[in-house]
Amino acid sequence: MKSHPTRDLLLTVAILAAIPLFVSNSYIYDVVIRIGLAAVAVIGLNILMGLAGQISIGHAAFVAGAAYTSAILTSVYHWPTIAAIPAAAAAMTVLALLLAVPMLRLNGHALTIATLGLGLIVQIVLVNEVAWTGGPDGLATPPLTIGGIAIDTDVRWYAVVATVLLIAMTLSRNLDRSAAGRALRTVRDSEIAASAAGIDTYRLKVRAFVVSAAFAAVAGALSGHYTGFITPDMTSFLKNVELATMVVVGGRGSTLGAVLGAALLTALPQLLGAYADYEMVVFGLILMMTMIFLPNGIVPSIAAKLQALKYIRGSGAKANAA
Repeated sequence: MKSHPTRDLLLTVAILAAIPLFVSNSYIYDVVIRIGLAAVAVIGLNILMGLAGQISIGHAAFVAGAAYTSAILTSVYHWPTIAAIPAAAAAMTVLALLLAVPMLRLNGHALTIATLGLGLIVQIVLVNEVAWTGGPDGLATPPLTIGGIAIDTDVRWYAVVATVLLIAMTLSRNLDRSAAGRALRTVRDSEIAASAAGIDTYRLKVRAFVVSAAFAAVAGALSGHYTGFITPDMTSFLKNVELATMVVVGGRGSTLGAVLGAALLTALPQLLGAYADYEMVVFGLILMMTMIFLPNGIVPSIAAKLQALKYIRGSGAKANAA
């Protein structure tokens, strides 16, 4: 089902602007803000998994790495947060480039295992480098300030996260419609065919990996300052799997699907309430049901069904007219 870029952008702005009208307390604001932060990271991962077709279960390493880098720059070296966040994102982007050069020569399960190893290594470093990271006890993060204004209220945090989310969605959709986006989809569908068409598949996959890490890093740095406290659990195996599952459930290759997947699985623990012990069970069931009934993810599958229904109705109308 085709969409119009300007119309979609205006609709997204309208939805983000309307949300505060229906949010009445700090608890709901907290859930919405966490959804927005997760969505930024998942949009980035969707570029790698959805467009390029490369599976990563280690991207939480960039989320946690940026959070810790920004926290250290602000608390130890007294950097202003507005400078520390882009510096942390830049550091993780450089790290992603250094890692992508050897890792993206791998394919399939080998690449997936390599990204898993990345997540485990970062978690071990965060746990053991107690002098810098606080070890298993974690690290406190200073509050975010922009232009001397402390981002210390729900509304201000929502405005910041909504702005970053809107930028992330716009960049992702522009990439999807660009020549690079078409090349990435070709690599996803058939790397051999892409190579035969003259596409430098290795270079393209490296770029996708680096861009996806940059998105994750921005989300991580903001998350650290939002929560006020970070721990090595940010890069646990479950966190890595959670990010990848958000992409799959929402729909690989769909920016809107990435946001929807982040919203569903971020809100899940809140919806379960007293049944939090069964969170992973429900989590697994959602993934299984999605793969069985909506194999392409929620958004692409529903869009395809609507498009088919529209075609059937159109064919019927033409037949009746004849």
